[in-house]
Amino acid sequence: MQNTIPKVFKENAEKNRDKSVLYYKDKEDKFKTISYGELYRIVSQFGAGLLSIGVKRNDHVGIIADNRKEWIIADLAILGIGAVDVPRGADSTADEVQYILNHGDCHITLAENKKQLEKILSSAKKLPELKTIIVMDSEYKKPAKKTEVVITTFNDILEKGKEKLQKNSNAFEKELNKGTAEDLATIIYTSGTTGEPKGVMLTHNNFLHQVKQIPNILIISHDDVWLSVLPVWHSFERIIEYVVLGSCSAQAYSKPVGKIMLKDMAEVKPAFMASVPRIWEGIRAAIYRNINSEGGIKKSLFYFFVAVGILHETFLNMYKGLLPQFRKRYRAVDITISIIPLILLTPFRLLGNLLVFGKLKKLLGGKFVAAVSGGGALPAYVDKFFGAAGILLLEGYGLTETAPVVSVRLQRAPVPSTVGPMLAGTEVRIMDDKMNVLPPGHKGVVYIKGPQVMKGYYKKPDETRKVLSEDGWLNTGDSGILTHKGELKIIGRVKDTIVLLGGENIEPDPIESAILESDYIEQVIVLGQDQKFLAALVIPNLDEVEKYATENDISYIDRESLVDIPEINELIYDEIHNRVSPQNGFKPFEIIYKIKLLAKPFQVGRELTQTLKMKRNVINEIYAKEIKELFK
Repeated sequence: MQNTIPKVFKENAEKNRDKSVLYYKDKEDKFKTISYGELYRIVSQFGAGLLSIGVKRNDHVGIIADNRKEWIIADLAILGIGAVDVPRGADSTADEVQYILNHGDCHITLAENKKQLEKILSSAKKLPELKTIIVMDSEYKKPAKKTEVVITTFNDILEKGKEKLQKNSNAFEKELNKGTAEDLATIIYTSGTTGEPKGVMLTHNNFLHQVKQIPNILIISHDDVWLSVLPVWHSFERIIEYVVLGSCSAQAYSKPVGKIMLKDMAEVKPAFMASVPRIWEGIRAAIYRNINSEGGIKKSLFYFFVAVGILHETFLNMYKGLLPQFRKRYRAVDITISIIPLILLTPFRLLGNLLVFGKLKKLLGGKFVAAVSGGGALPAYVDKFFGAAGILLLEGYGLTETAPVVSVRLQRAPVPSTVGPMLAGTEVRIMDDKMNVLPPGHKGVVYIKGPQVMKGYYKKPDETRKVLSEDGWLNTGDSGILTHKGELKIIGRVKDTIVLLGGENIEPDPIESAILESDYIEQVIVLGQDQKFLAALVIPNLDEVEKYATENDISYIDRESLVDIPEINELIYDEIHNRVSPQNGFKPFEIIYKIKLLAKPFQVGRELTQTLKMKRNVINEIYAKEIKELFK
């Protein structure tokens, strides 16, 4: 395989000139396609255009935009001429954009549209090094008046590139061929769950290691289409872009909005999708809402077949030797235990597939093979439901600092409750607080070493030294356990561990996942650091709560006032205690003793990162008054 991303793309574009690589939507919201050969031609043109306005090897170029065809064109062109892109999503605040462009030393940046342009210009005085802004939107009209920052358009750069290539046809390829594996490809700023964002420096080799290894995990064919719904600037969706190019498959840009995503799936019939757990939580919740509203025999059959499917999947995994071995298991015993239940349950599961789950598979386009779930823990109840339905969710694990993939469940042999084995060439250690390496089955901090580990944090050597040792071991900050067969289970973030006054260490993630099984609860954060007990801020699912209030003749003024009604608080409290209890495997000190209901959900850019992780420190600040009341 070639040693840079653009070289891999060029090689595959030459072999597959007429094959579709990208599905994107036009102004009428209809999918159009672009071929490998055509995409390479446009990338070459845009890269030559950047050269013509003075962009040089190792320059840093900002990209403030969401998923669109111009994004991948710009990315490949920037990398092709040896420059480095510094991306961020369109939902970033003006302060975030200003910090990233300034700290990232960007003399030039792309802006998706007029809104993003104005966002950047609002901080222009704080961006003295910024000289040029390229607006992607083809409908944008350049201002008549000259500004201190040169404003041009994507199409203008393409025209400049066309002129340059007419004079020197190999201007772009000459720069592309100079690229090396250790060249810096991008600086991706972390979402900043704590403190200010840090710029993660990733090389071409960091990405290419995964492009080479993913085909050992997923069975990808040239005819497969990936559905793209996650922010393309983020490392998770970014690596999928490169896996697509490396495997000569195709991708379709969609959105993580239920109606839009499912409509697009029906049209493009994807085989794979990179996703976050929240997407599958949402699909499952929508299915249950529909079934519960219909009631009757249909509801009873649905619940019956889900229960059968979960049991059958458990015994099937036992029979195949796919249950996680945190303690050693004996194959002969597992086969003996599982064979009779499998024989009895199989006819019912086949019937469930025919009557119930076949419709769900059709809803996903009919050709769906698997989703890779990352960016957060996949709740067990979501995992079990889709396993019962015969829809493969392959949970993976990684960080921006690992570009990002460390491990993924294998498509051929997925082990539930784990994030799979390490990619080939990647090492893992589980360490205790005294830096002793722990054996399988013991919880500790996850350390990673491998070709995908970052160079470091841009202009922050002290921060780099805190997490990356001289011999290449990265402290992930996550706590985890290894199985005896080498799969990894992630328990939570070490910094999120709650320590009660009595000294008990509590991981909030499993508790929050159990609470979110309730149809009445939309979001939750468990609290209790340095307190005597645990409490929680809870955002109820107001649709379900309102339905409950109506069915039980509970009067209320408006939806938001529901959170103050004692009967609703009692409902939510009972929902939590039914799930987080000693009977369900939780310790007495893990029980939630107090709750506070909030009417407004946590928002991306405020309490949540772009990948829907909670900014716990921000939540503690915003809701300081409510939290203080909980622990009075």
